[in-house]
Amino acid sequence: MIFSLQGTVQELTPTYAVINVQGVGYYVGISLMTSQTLTLNQQTVLFIQQIIREDAHLLFGFNTRSEKEMFNLLISVNGVGAISALILLSTLSLDEIASGILSGNSALIQKAKGIGAKTAERIIVDLKDKVQKFSGPAENISSLMNNKIKDEALSALEVLGIPKRTSEKMADKILKQNPDLSVEELVKQILKNI
Repeated sequence: MIFSLQGTVQELTPTYAVINVQGVGYYVGISLMTSQTLTLNQQTVLFIQQIIREDAHLLFGFNTRSEKEMFNLLISVNGVGAISALILLSTLSLDEIASGILSGNSALIQKAKGIGAKTAERIIVDLKDKVQKFSGPAENISSLMNNKIKDEALSALEVLGIPKRTSEKMADKILKQNPDLSVEELVKQILKNI
């Protein structure tokens, strides 16, 4: 199994590079993130993930171990192939992918071309417990989400003429019991309880 390649960048495109290692050119699929760190005719080291299929031996290269780890997590999800994983890594940063998974933000994951709603949901369900190290702790993400939802709900209630001080305590209490509420649901709950 090839773990890494050290050599000269012989060819470079946004989706692949050819790395010349002592006269042998290796065709390596790469993400846009890795592509931006490479320079034509310069020395480089790429972490390699080798995928062997009946019809092909494929190499995928990554500038960092973290990107390689995320790639491997993504391709472990049923329905996510190597190309889809590279497109996702080219579309979003590692932190954005991890945040999207941890917060259950399917729309963010779907920004990557070729990843539909079902696949995005599968990625979120399968990887929720595995991407913590790529981002802050899940508690931070959910509390950030809750703060955003709470702020939007309080703004909406202020427009309706309900003082912020009145609705803020109620919002905290409701979110503590049910942290997954949407803005609309939170506003409805607060209105019921005032």
